[in-house]
Amino acid sequence: MRIFVAGATGAIGRRLTPLLIAAGHTVSGTTRSADRARELKRNGVQPVVVDVFNKHALRDAVARVQPDVVIHQLTDLPQVFDPAHLAEMLQQNSRIRIEGTPNLIDAAQEAKVRRFIAQSIAFAYADGPEPHSEDDPIGPLEGGEPRAITARGVHALEQAVLNAYGMEGIVLRYGRLYGPGTWAASPNGRAPLHVDAAANAALLAVKRGAPGIYNIAEDDGAVTTDKARRELGFDPAFRSRR
Repeated sequence: MRIFVAGATGAIGRRLTPLLIAAGHTVSGTTRSADRARELKRNGVQPVVVDVFNKHALRDAVARVQPDVVIHQLTDLPQVFDPAHLAEMLQQNSRIRIEGTPNLIDAAQEAKVRRFIAQSIAFAYADGPEPHSEDDPIGPLEGGEPRAITARGVHALEQAVLNAYGMEGIVLRYGRLYGPGTWAASPNGRAPLHVDAAANAALLAVKRGAPGIYNIAEDDGAVTTDKARRELGFDPAFRSRR
């Protein structure tokens, strides 16, 4: 199949594109950097230099590729975590989810994409009994604290994907990432997830799983992953050979 990966040079995107290619898919991937475009091409990915906030350029880019599946792995996070810039970082990342996601969905709908897979997070649940299932609410949605800023972005992204007309919308609620290219070398916090297992979940979702939400994390009691294991074949122990 033809796969369009938005955010192909991000932490998950870099681990995902080789898996997609190895599975026999033709992969196009977005970046905003000409240098990273050359890196994508060297790795067998057709580079697409585009900004998700440029709605018309994004629509044209997706139309040229005519993908069967779009995978939304876009974030706006620095490579090194700096707590001094946390508020600014969360606002920028939420803007990607709130404003960028509809642009990508519109482009996918216009190109008659069959399936749309989007990155969300499994640590934005409102306070309540654990383990959290996919039916539990995201929150809080009001206020200016970091949790609320993140929750509003997550809520907007998920609603846009799940309610997108004419496409199968799948939301992968990822745990706290660790491993190559992330902020942590080892599990850090509740609902951890190795970046390779995150990438593999997106690969599995290309062909498997009914539309809806899936928790994707290791089993530490924070969230339940029964649905992802059953419908996607998700395995948190997956590691890439790269």
